[in-house]
Order: sequence, then structure tokens, then C-alpha cells
Amino acid sequence: MDYSLDYSNQRIAAEASADARATFIRRTYGHLAGALLAFAILETLLVQLVPEDVIRSLFSNRAAMLFEMFAFMGVAWVANRWAMSGASPATQYAGLGLYVVAEAIIFLPLMYIASTYAPDVLPKAGILTLALFAGLTFTVFFTRQDFSFLRSILMIGGCVSVAFLVMCMVMGWSSGIGFAFAMVALASGFILYDTSNVLHNYRTDQHVAASLALFASVALLFFYIVRILLLSRRN
Repeated sequence: MDYSLDYSNQRIAAEASADARATFIRRTYGHLAGALLAFAILETLLVQLVPEDVIRSLFSNRAAMLFEMFAFMGVAWVANRWAMSGASPATQYAGLGLYVVAEAIIFLPLMYIASTYAPDVLPKAGILTLALFAGLTFTVFFTRQDFSFLRSILMIGGCVSVAFLVMCMVMGWSSGIGFAFAMVALASGFILYDTSNVLHNYRTDQHVAASLALFASVALLFFYIVRILLLSRRN
């Protein structure tokens, strides 16, 4: 079936009828919840099933970590292209699924450390992440503010953070708790931007793409909240 014919008739959510807009928002956050649940299940299985020596061999070498980081960025780009695609729903779901799997692999060493040495950190981080996400989401939906102006700032912030991480890996530096707080701020900005796009810029057929963007931002937020709690415990 040529889905592009169907998609060409779709309008952005801000211009759609109230029913179409509500359906789009419900589907977006329903898919986000499904992606988060799938991530949690997959991460739990990986932590329990992957041997410790395999985890250490994959992530203890700085060169391997650099390769994995750029491989993850490549997967993220492909996944986003697939999710944004108008070719078919199957391709969009493949993009979302690919991204969830990639995130689970990237999270594996941090989740293993947290679950092994500080198991109370994960539920605390989950509660803090959900609370902050809910607060930011409420802010956008209540004010109806268009945060698209954040795009350039977030792109620059993302490039700077990646460059800094590459430098840390090459030089053997520790990124530190200050960087983790900066990344929480960056992730919060992405959530504001992505939620604003849900209200103002996505078409009503792009609920998979919208859920992927939100999932990526929530995952980034959760990752660095876990790091802050672990670093605070260590200090």
C-alpha cells in the first residue's frame, strides 16, 4: 500500500481538528510509554543475562567506547530517519525499535553498576525523571508556548557535549558531576522543544516520530540523573 498518499492529506496537529489532535497526542504518549516499558524490560534482561566480563570487555577500552558512541549516533540517525519516514508504519516502528535497542546497549554498563552497587539509585532516578518530565510537559501544555526557538541552542549544546565527551575519552578525563548537571539541563531543554513540537509542528500521522524524540530526551535525562546520584554517593 502506498502510505504516502494517506500521509499527504495529514495536517500538523496545531491545525487539525480537536479530535484528530487529541488522538495524535494520545498515540504519541502511548507509544512513548510502550517504548519506555520495552526499554526497561530489555535493560533488565541485559543486566541479568550478559556476563560481567563481557560488559567490562565492551566498555573498559576507551577506543571501544569511542567506536560505540559514534555507532550509536549512526543508529540514532537511521532510527530517526525511519521513524520520520512516510513510507510505511512498519519502517517507522522499526526506527523506534532500533533506537530503543541501541539505548539499552549504551545504558548497560551504567545500569549494571547501579543495580549491583547502589540498587536504590534506580528507583530514585526513575521517580525524579518522571517528575521532571511531567513538570516540563505540564509547562508546555499549560502555556502553549512554542519552544522551537531552542533548536539552535540545543544543537550547539549537543555538539559541545559530544566534543567534550570525545575529549574525555581520548585524554582519560572524568566528565564529573558538573557536566552531568549540564546534561540534565540540556535534556530538559530537549523535552521542552520536543513537547512543543508535539503541539505545534508534528503532523497528526507522526506519532511514532514524536514518541521517538521524546523517548530519546527522557532517556538522556534519566541517564544523567542516575550518574548524578551515583557520583553523589561516591563523594
